[in-house]
Amino acid sequence: MSQDREPLYIRIQNHFKDLIISRKLVEDDKIPTEKDLMDQFEVSRITVVNALAELAKDGWIYRIPGRGSFIKGIPETHMTASATMMDYGVLEERKAFRSKIGVVFPFIGDYFAIRLIHGITQALEASEYSVVVMFTYNSKETEKEVIRELKHNVDGLIIFPVDAEVYNEEIIALKMQNYPFVLIDRHLPGVETNVVTSDSVQASMLAVDHLWSLGHRNIAICSDSPLMTVSVEERIQGYNEALKQKGALINPALILTDFEVNAAKKEKEATSLFLQPDGDSPVMNAEHPLYRFIKNRMATAYIALNCALGVHILSIAKQVGLRVPEDISIITFDNPSPMLEEFSLLTHIDQSEQRIGSEAVNILLEVIGNKGKPIGYRKISLNPSLVMRQTTGPADSAR
Repeated sequence: MSQDREPLYIRIQNHFKDLIISRKLVEDDKIPTEKDLMDQFEVSRITVVNALAELAKDGWIYRIPGRGSFIKGIPETHMTASATMMDYGVLEERKAFRSKIGVVFPFIGDYFAIRLIHGITQALEASEYSVVVMFTYNSKETEKEVIRELKHNVDGLIIFPVDAEVYNEEIIALKMQNYPFVLIDRHLPGVETNVVTSDSVQASMLAVDHLWSLGHRNIAICSDSPLMTVSVEERIQGYNEALKQKGALINPALILTDFEVNAAKKEKEATSLFLQPDGDSPVMNAEHPLYRFIKNRMATAYIALNCALGVHILSIAKQVGLRVPEDISIITFDNPSPMLEEFSLLTHIDQSEQRIGSEAVNILLEVIGNKGKPIGYRKISLNPSLVMRQTTGPADSAR
């Protein structure tokens, strides 16, 4: 039957079926309003209503009262009946979609991130899946766009959530849609999802215990994150808990979170530290609150909540003439060294980044293999460890 002789409501149906099959419209895309369709096809409202009703009945779209009509996808019955007749290119495209895992990441800012991604890619080497990595640059809006784009083109997602004051509703939507995904590094309090993290509370307690055993009593904990993320909150919780267990009073002045450090400056410091360890450190603004705090020796030891910040504190100490670890001690979360573990300079908390990545892959592949059937959410919290290197030593009072 030619298009001219097709009933008008069938023409509208076929129009949308073609767009869905060719992936020009994908799941959850909103289709035009009834008024727009009336104008586009030059038909009456009843014709549009009948066309949409049939599409909904056959499983091509779904309708939400008051909001409109949305793409549901290609019905399974249609896929089975027409698979042998589908264009070869479309089949190859769909096959490609089924062989990818999406990784949503804020940015590659330090070796913690690199090791996480390495753990993911290494765990997928023997599988049928390749990896698509997209960066959000720590923007919640970009994160939303990335998730919307990726979820239709991959079988599942591994998401390192951005720093945000409120939850990303796109992640909540993934949970409501039973879409396969795993969170890494941080969880959403009160929202049950698959997640793999390191135990942040235990990590801070390990750091405090080590410094306390060396005689340090004025121990500062530092974060330059613009927002108080879940992981930062838990690390400060562990710091407070460790001090309480020792009967020590908690001094709020030693919890340093109200400052930022330029990312480019931290990268330059890291290069100076590891490529030219005996050279001059980059000049730090003497008015910066962290600079003044360290110069005035307000603490004898520092716990930095990310590796780049630990390098930054070491750089300031060199600038103001403090010896490490003779004058102050420094512990950083994660190993900032790009080299082998045995060449690391800073005492640090090892969070098993590569294992976080590989465990996330294992969970995700299990969920995908279960084809959407509920298997219960899994939360893996890995035990951190303390790696002692050159930046911690006895406090002056303990010498």
